[in-house]
Amino acid sequence: MRKSVLSIRDLSFGYKDRLLYEGFSLEVCAGEIAAVVGPSGCGKSTLLELIAGALKPRGGTIETGRISQIFQDSYSSFHHSFTIESQIRDVADMTEAQTLCAKLCIQPELLQKKPHQLSGGQLQRLSILRALLMKPDLILADEPTSALDNLTQLEVMKLLISLLDRVGILLITHDMPLANWCADKIINLA
Repeated sequence: MRKSVLSIRDLSFGYKDRLLYEGFSLEVCAGEIAAVVGPSGCGKSTLLELIAGALKPRGGTIETGRISQIFQDSYSSFHHSFTIESQIRDVADMTEAQTLCAKLCIQPELLQKKPHQLSGGQLQRLSILRALLMKPDLILADEPTSALDNLTQLEVMKLLISLLDRVGILLITHDMPLANWCADKIINLA
């Protein structure tokens, strides 16, 4: 039996008069990718905030192991005043950094740069690097490949899939072909 890395039971949440979740349940185990799809504004990113503890549900329970996140907006996920390496060192062990940099097509010298010196695609790969180095049980991935070209998207998703023996992934995406290709389960919030 696989280890549960996310268990949501009877989740209820909404903003004032707009209910987003009522009786919502979801289980993600190590070795699984669960994709959450749906139109803008349906509550996909709100679900990640609830799981990460940034929002408090009205009812139900959320149980999870160690979490790391890959944010859609890679520029706002790094502080502009510090190098990427110093920011990653603050939250993660750098032991596997060189190996993962090679797998993510990241030149090691990019770690010494500040966010404004990098492209959106470079920052997104570095955000993925940070999430992986944190050794999570669950990766919350909000459109993790949206800033990447098609070839790099494929390589990054293959890398994430190769790590499934030790993590579960909750993937937020608008890309239905991507969800169909990689997900074990798809939750449509439409």
